[in-house]
Amino acid sequence: MESNMTWDVKEFAEAAEVTVDELAAYVDQSQRGAAPVLRRRPPRALADKLELARWIRDGGMTPEDYRRFLGDYLREGTRLHHPAYLGHQSAVPDFPAALADFVHGATNNPMAIYEMGASAATVEFEVLRWMLAKVGFRDGGGVLTHGGSLANLTAMLAARAAVAPDAWADGVPADLVLLAPPSAHYSITRAAAILGLGERAVVPLEVDGLGRIDVTRLPAVLEQVRRSGRRPMALVAGACATGTGLYDDLRAIGEFCAENDIWYHVDGAHGASALLSDGHRHLLDGVELADSVIWDAHKMLRTSSLAAAVLVRREPDLDAAFQQQASYLFYGDQGFDLVGRAVECTKAELGLKIFLNLAWRGERGMGEYVARQYETAHRFWELAGNRPGFVFPYEPESNIVCFRYGTADQAAIRERLMADGTFHLTSAEIGGVRHLRVTVMAPATDDQTLESLLDHITTLFPA
Repeated sequence: MESNMTWDVKEFAEAAEVTVDELAAYVDQSQRGAAPVLRRRPPRALADKLELARWIRDGGMTPEDYRRFLGDYLREGTRLHHPAYLGHQSAVPDFPAALADFVHGATNNPMAIYEMGASAATVEFEVLRWMLAKVGFRDGGGVLTHGGSLANLTAMLAARAAVAPDAWADGVPADLVLLAPPSAHYSITRAAAILGLGERAVVPLEVDGLGRIDVTRLPAVLEQVRRSGRRPMALVAGACATGTGLYDDLRAIGEFCAENDIWYHVDGAHGASALLSDGHRHLLDGVELADSVIWDAHKMLRTSSLAAAVLVRREPDLDAAFQQQASYLFYGDQGFDLVGRAVECTKAELGLKIFLNLAWRGERGMGEYVARQYETAHRFWELAGNRPGFVFPYEPESNIVCFRYGTADQAAIRERLMADGTFHLTSAEIGGVRHLRVTVMAPATDDQTLESLLDHITTLFPA
């Protein structure tokens, strides 16, 4: 008797066709702006609408049931392809990356162990080789992880191994500190806590009024650290800062770190993709001086979440980050296994998403996307600058721009715009002052979208 636990290929094909039809309609509707950019129904009401409890309890979903469920599910989410999506730094996935997720969902090759996914591992090797070349690490090494937080943690583990090679076995020396600007992504402080340094071991670097590292003050900070009997494990710079989209002076900071024998880490999660744009790669001048760099594909390389690269200038530094032993894993294809470089053992086929996007669009096409989004943010700055009441603390360098409008509560402006699903913005503090924040991610966002946003703000909150 055939088990009902085996894969019904016919049913899969029917359900897959439903999925393609519904998603194609969803993306088309989203790109045209023909539906609200987001809906935020309360969880209990949404669970009832989707009949989640019944399906969990009884099962029995058919392809037609699935079509109805998927339609409701998609209508209740956030539409990243929508021109009015100007919110968080989540990629608007290109369809090749979606195909890669589909492939992984069926094959499930956890390729941190080479024998569990030779094709997936080989694709990752080549994608990493391409990324290393773009950063300028000729003798470097890398690994893809599930997100920038894990990537930053992995880079900090490599830094710790370089500074305190016995820490894996003996624990973290009490004198280690981490130098980072207050604008650094929260995962940096989290990594310090996870590593056992503790939050208080993060020494805040002095910054200018926009949160960028003040290079002239680095010697004084280092002298103070060393006078107190402590030593830097690493210094972190932003390329670009999550809140503002502004880049630190990577070359000057890198030269300072080299002169003082400090591990130099560049968090390029969002902004490293500017390396692909002829008109913007200068923002990363000096990145090749770093000891480690992270670069998220699920931001500006248009892959779905998650796919982040950890790149190191000297390949052995990454191999030293982990020293675990397990007789059931660490044997066989040791030269090709990636498990020794990553927190994850069961690691998805992350490289396939990046590879297929590149295979379809090409390096130049990806660079043109980055340039367009950066230029659209700059266009918003220009358009709003011609209207009374809009104040910008800086000219944008990336696709992120912060601003204030009038004297109203900026958080209230954001909430009103999002209440009916018209626009999705975020906000950030600069110098302790709350600002509205636009992140241009969707290719469909254009001048008409930007003018409409400005019109909505001035209509809702007249000066």
